[in-house]
Order: sequence, then structure tokens, then C-alpha cells
Amino acid sequence: YRTVCGVNGPLVVLDNVKFAQYAEIVNFTLPNGTSRSGQVLEVVGSKAIVQVFEGTSGIDAKQTTCEFTGDILRTPVSEDMLGRVFNGSAKPIDSGPPVMAEDFLDINGQPINPHGRIYPEEMIQTGISPIDVMNSIARGQKIPIFSAAGLPHNEIAAQICRQAGLVKKSKDVMDYHEDNFAIVFAAMGVNMETARFFKADFEENGSMENVCLFLNLANDPTIERIITPRLALTTAEFLAYQCEKHVLVILTDMSSYAEALREVSAAREEVPGRRGFPGYMYTDLATIYERAGRVEGRNGSITQIPILTMPNDDITHPIPDLTGFITEGQIYVDRQLHNRQIYPPINVLPSLSRLMKSAIGEGMTRKDHGDVSNQLYACYAIGKDVQAMKA
Repeated sequence: YRTVCGVNGPLVVLDNVKFAQYAEIVNFTLPNGTSRSGQVLEVVGSKAIVQVFEGTSGIDAKQTTCEFTGDILRTPVSEDMLGRVFNGSAKPIDSGPPVMAEDFLDINGQPINPHGRIYPEEMIQTGISPIDVMNSIARGQKIPIFSAAGLPHNEIAAQICRQAGLVKKSKDVMDYHEDNFAIVFAAMGVNMETARFFKADFEENGSMENVCLFLNLANDPTIERIITPRLALTTAEFLAYQCEKHVLVILTDMSSYAEALREVSAAREEVPGRRGFPGYMYTDLATIYERAGRVEGRNGSITQIPILTMPNDDITHPIPDLTGFITEGQIYVDRQLHNRQIYPPINVLPSLSRLMKSAIGEGMTRKDHGDVSNQLYACYAIGKDVQAMKA
């Protein structure tokens, strides 16, 4: 087709198209010979609205040609992806060879039968005391880090990656050895410094061969951020359910993701919800966070730790608000503690882990783990009361 009839932000409107399908992939060839890909968002009569992943600059209405592939967005997956660095569209950027795909999977994932899920019951030891003692994380849980600009959430996430291991459980868990542990790291809209920090950290502690990085930096196209977490989770699902690895997925800055969602929504002129975010942001976030957990008959698991920076330290902002609804608790990084040079500055009172009760206790950690945790909470609350009196 050569029927581009309009370009608006990240969207291209095509006219006189036949049999266009929702979520179908479209390949554009620009006048200078470069190619870009996009996805059909909406079909009205003979018109189709396509979001272009690499941005729309340079698309000429008369000269640009486009071709409908008839397929949805699939990503090549392979066990060789560990130890590699990809951009936000899953193209290798570490000057290594292209990945030989074992399979091509739909980036929206396969729906898991809720009855086929296993309740997470094995605690992961992170080596960070406020998390291990008071907000224990189970393998297969989704628990976000609520942070704000300028706080050391990256350091905390890197430390969890470095130190995470199973608390020894019953004899039937045959995976004490760490060779089936993998990390999938997806960065959306982060600066070069953050990407470099994580890459250097993985390389220094020798875990790089078990890590797969997807980097969408702040100067990369915004629209790409919408597919980056889905590519990462599709890779994680392949590693967990086909290769039977235990995968830790770190998604850093979900706030950038939500802002990319808002940008597309604004370009489509949809009715905005709170603070300009689209009304379907809750369901959209759920399609990402719900891709964690364990599945019956498979040894692998996916544990998700999304990081989100709360705008203006406001926990009632729509992004942390909706995230807290979907996920199983949160880890709250506090600015006051950070200003007093306390590391890690985790405030345990607003933090919570909803799966802690089933992952601790006799046979898992210690018989008195729950009691110790409750007692510490009580003491902490008394301390807070005293602090309030002093003021």
C-alpha cells in the first residue's frame, strides 16, 4: 500500500486497506530505504490506525510504502538469549551474533488457567533484613519497589539480584544449585547511567551469563516502551516454563511505561482518566504484572520485581495506586530514611508482602519467624508514636 493519509505523533493513518486485522504487524519502507514496524491499533471501515514502534519522524505520506504481514507481534526466544543485551525491540545491541530462535512466541503471552497455578510457598532469601524478616518474598510472587526520584532503588534491586537464593526447603525441591536461576532485566525510559549501573553490576559479580537485558533508554522511541516489558516477560516465560529455570524479572521504571501509554492514548484522542492516564491503564498494567507465578507440572517460576518512581513522592498517584491493587504487596523506599544516610531506606510500615504468611514458619524458615516479625512491627510502631509525641 502507498496510502498513508495522515501522521499524528506515534500513529500513522492508512486509507483504502483491505482485511486489516487488530494487532497485526505492518512493515513500513521509508523513501530512504530504511524499514520500520508498527502494530494496528484500530480498524474503521477501510482505514487503519497503526502505532509505529520506532517513531514516525521521516515518514512521507506520498513515498512511504507499507505491507501488512498478516501476523501478530512475535519475538524469537532461545536459551542463548542469556548473557546478551537487546534494545527495546529485542534486537541485539552487544555486537554479538543474531539469536538463533528456538521458537517464535506471541508477546502477549499464553493465558494460564487459574486452576493450573501453584500457590507460591518457597521463600527467597534476599539478604536484605527488612525484606527477609518483615516482608518475605515467595518464589513466584510479584512485588513492586515503590520509590521516588533520587532514591537508591536501583542499588536495592541489584542487591536482590546478586544475593537472591532459595531458603532450603524440603527434600523434594531438587534445585538447590543455582545453575537454573536466570534474571531478565527490562529497562524502560531509563538514562544511560542506570543501564550502565546494572550492566556493570551483573558483569562484576559474574552473573552476566545468566542475565538477559532489554534496554529502552530515555532517548529511544517512547512507543517502544509499550512492547519492551512484554518482550522481556515472553522471554522469561520461555525460560521458566520451557527451560524450567527460576526467573527473576526486574522491570524498571513502570512510570515511564505508564507515561508512554498516556502518550499513545492522547494521540488516539481517547477520553482521559485520572491525571490524563487512560481509563484502561489498570487492565493494561494487569496484563504485565499477572504474568508471574508458578504453573502446575513445570519446575520453573517467574518472580517479578517492578520498580516504579512515584511522581512527587505521592503514593496516591494513579500509577502506584493501581500497581498496589494488582501486585502482592510492595516495598516502600522512604526519602526521610535516605536523608539520614540509612541504607537500605526501606520503611517497613507501608511495606507489605501478602504471600509472606505461606512462605515462612516451621519447615520453611523458622518456627518463630512470624512472631519475630510481628513483634518488630509492634516495636517499630511504638517508636513511631514516640516520634510523633516529640514533634
